[in-house]
Amino acid sequence: HVQLVESGGGSVQAGGSLRLSCAVSGITYDRYQMAWFRQGPGNGRLGVAAIYTGDGVAKIADHVKGRFTISHDNLKGSVDLEIDSLNPVDAGSYVCAATTDSWVSPCSLSADVYRYWGQGTQVTVS
Repeated sequence: HVQLVESGGGSVQAGGSLRLSCAVSGITYDRYQMAWFRQGPGNGRLGVAAIYTGDGVAKIADHVKGRFTISHDNLKGSVDLEIDSLNPVDAGSYVCAATTDSWVSPCSLSADVYRYWGQGTQVTVS
């Protein structure tokens, strides 16, 4: 079965950087879509970055463009999210998601289209 396991969260001072990683297992296709979402207390899941593993095409949400970078490592089977210049609004639980459904629009940032979800890793900014 598919498993997504996030790591790399923690407490960081404003202005600092973090690198989150999502280890993917159980997906037999070599082309699928991955995304990172941020979930705050009482809030829904806000898409911040997505990538298509087939060609590496990625999309960063407008509100974090220039500070967030998403990448896929084929050998490790992981999708990383680099966050620079952290500020308090970036705090929350970062959750990775995946889908192998071919009908999904490339690099979608909509939570509704993703089939598989991790448990999340917490980011705190002080």
